[in-house]
Amino acid sequence: MAFLRNRNYLKRYYNLSMNSAGFLKFIILFCFLYSCKNESKAEKEIAEIPISIEIERFDQLFASLTEENLPNLKANYQFLFSKKYADTTWINKSKDTIQLELNREVANAFSDLSKEKEYLHKLFQHIKFYFPEIKEPRVVTITSDVDYRNKVVLSKGLIIIALDTYLGKDHHFYEGIQKYIKQNFERNQILPDVASMYAKNLVGPIRDRTFLGNLVSFGKELYLKDLFIPDFEDAQKMGYSESQYQWVVANESEIWRYFIDRQLLYSTDSDLLPRFLYPGPFSKFYLEEIDKEAPDRVGQYIGWRIVASYMKNNNVSLRQLLLADAETIFNNSKYKPAK
Repeated sequence: MAFLRNRNYLKRYYNLSMNSAGFLKFIILFCFLYSCKNESKAEKEIAEIPISIEIERFDQLFASLTEENLPNLKANYQFLFSKKYADTTWINKSKDTIQLELNREVANAFSDLSKEKEYLHKLFQHIKFYFPEIKEPRVVTITSDVDYRNKVVLSKGLIIIALDTYLGKDHHFYEGIQKYIKQNFERNQILPDVASMYAKNLVGPIRDRTFLGNLVSFGKELYLKDLFIPDFEDAQKMGYSESQYQWVVANESEIWRYFIDRQLLYSTDSDLLPRFLYPGPFSKFYLEEIDKEAPDRVGQYIGWRIVASYMKNNNVSLRQLLLADAETIFNNSKYKPAK
């Protein structure tokens, strides 16, 4: 009987060993489902957070500007009227042919902003879930003479969105603007740009002058954006096309090896920032075969992966993440690029 029991035990052990791959898959599936359950629970809580968001169409109000309604408009939107300009300046601007064309194009493209209002509502539910002290803002849309350096402005509880910078990358207003700049002049980038402003505000200025310090700072911003707009594609969060995003995913280990082999992490060479972190036509590896294909800002993606790995492998809060220095985050991230 003892022999039979031992034999049965060995049989069970043998079967378990033979099925270890299946068992591992089961564990991975279990963890995935458990994670999804927790995420689902959080999303249910987020959906119940009361938020009040309205979009004020200053662009439409300015399009119907008259001498009679100008005083009232100035009273309600003082932050959009510089005191150094006389009333005649605003009246003349409203009649300018370029302004009239801006008004027409924006009115045609954005006759209805109900979808953007819905997205903003969800965005601020997520922001308040993670940072309850942040109050929902006053949201105002404008035309800005295509001031693409200030597509979205966040200041003191006010968000200003320049709709004339989201008319589509092929719009004739954008002729002469470099391709890498205007590729994000798309309507679906409004919410990612708003989320970016809040993420930048929370992360604060970059104090660590090293390349690693900059990588991690941008990584923190992208990690927050990932939490704030989970329904958006990762490519949109980075302001990439899908092909650009797939390139950085596929080449993550090679990018990382380049940084390590050239001992860039602790370098304070300011030239590294425009090469790998700032917008541009491409990232500059100074390798002809790569520079033809690499999108700009590949360092931001690496920073995002480092921060995500840090949060996955350490029991820390978002506030602790924001306070942690780059070296602490990197040393405890257990970051290992995908191959």
